[in-house]
Amino acid sequence: MKKLFALVIVVALGWGGFALWKRWGQPGSMAEAPARLSTAVAELRDISFAVNAAGEISPAEQVSVRPEINGRIEVLPVDLGDRVKKDDLLFKLDDKELQQQKASSLTDIERSKLNLTKAERDYLRAKQLLADNLIAQELYDDTKTSFELARNALERSQRDLAIIEERLTKTEVRAPFDCTVLTRPVSIGQAVSGSGGFNSGTEVLSIADLNSMIINAHVNQADVPRLKVDQTVEVTIEAVPGLKVSGTVERIAPQASIKNNIKGFAARIVLRNVDPRVRPGMTANIKIPVASADNVTAVPLSAVFTERNPDNGQMERYVYIQQGAGYERKNVKVGVSDFFFAEIQEGLKAGDVVSLEMPKEEREKKKNQIAGARPGGGTGPVVTSRAGTNATPTPAAPASPVAGAENGAAKRPAAVDRPASRPGSGPS
Repeated sequence: MKKLFALVIVVALGWGGFALWKRWGQPGSMAEAPARLSTAVAELRDISFAVNAAGEISPAEQVSVRPEINGRIEVLPVDLGDRVKKDDLLFKLDDKELQQQKASSLTDIERSKLNLTKAERDYLRAKQLLADNLIAQELYDDTKTSFELARNALERSQRDLAIIEERLTKTEVRAPFDCTVLTRPVSIGQAVSGSGGFNSGTEVLSIADLNSMIINAHVNQADVPRLKVDQTVEVTIEAVPGLKVSGTVERIAPQASIKNNIKGFAARIVLRNVDPRVRPGMTANIKIPVASADNVTAVPLSAVFTERNPDNGQMERYVYIQQGAGYERKNVKVGVSDFFFAEIQEGLKAGDVVSLEMPKEEREKKKNQIAGARPGGGTGPVVTSRAGTNATPTPAAPASPVAGAENGAAKRPAAVDRPASRPGSGPS
């Protein structure tokens, strides 16, 4: 019984699969794939080419605030994100010990002054007695030495007081410029070490001027020659959609460096009057304008072909213009191009229909030329200097195979991948 049941299931599955196969095999049962476009119309449009680079935003001025002397945090009036004006208090150390040292130093100064007064009085009396020959020279010399020692002791006490007062001024740390508090790793009551101690001291705060930001970008070595100092670039922020700001190229590194296995040059772009939504650490995309042309005749890149002329060895660019039921090859002069369109400066006008692929007749012609070439050199097929002319055919050596010759396609224009410097300076 179980074998019969299994046989019925197998037969049912087989019949269902056969029916489904017949249904899919019928014409029009499945949606046909959309036909690929083979022509395009030359149109007037704006073309701009720019080099893209990415970098990280960081403050132009950032300071790690550390005390100069050892102490304990007594006052800490700021916290993360607080905006602080120049000369405002950032933190204050406990100065009780220093105040006591100052008081002791003042007492020492008073004692030194009294000693100096007594020593000076003894010295003047001994000087008068020596003049009257009432005391020996040795006693006079001793009183003079005591007077000089007392004067030196007063000066030393005054210098000690100045040092203590200087240390007292370092217990208060104030903002060196208008800034924002980025980090605050310590709290009130924590003991900190001075910058002259171990590990350059304890970081109490890190502050930065967020009104002026910089972007440290890594520009490919092939694009660096297009970059100039003081050049204006367009910057977009990934974390803030729709925000576009302008930056200025401030510096370009003189030596190349390797980042992510790409050799390039470090560039620093300055952003001023930054939007408050932009924060340090965000990723920025930089667009460096290279060339642009407004309201020019343009066609898709796939409509422009490049081939070497066997007569003069020069690279020629051409398109296939639709003429009735066929196509006519016509040389053109290419100007600015981006990743999609190329400017046609000469040889084409707006409204002309061009082919996006090589016509069938041209493909057959290329195949026959390659097939007719003799192995090991020799006279190749007869070619003309330019298509569409009445020039007398002359024998020429076979041209080197081009990319895509196997399927009848000519080589695409390598020069179109990078734009010309200006719309008027086309390729030679």
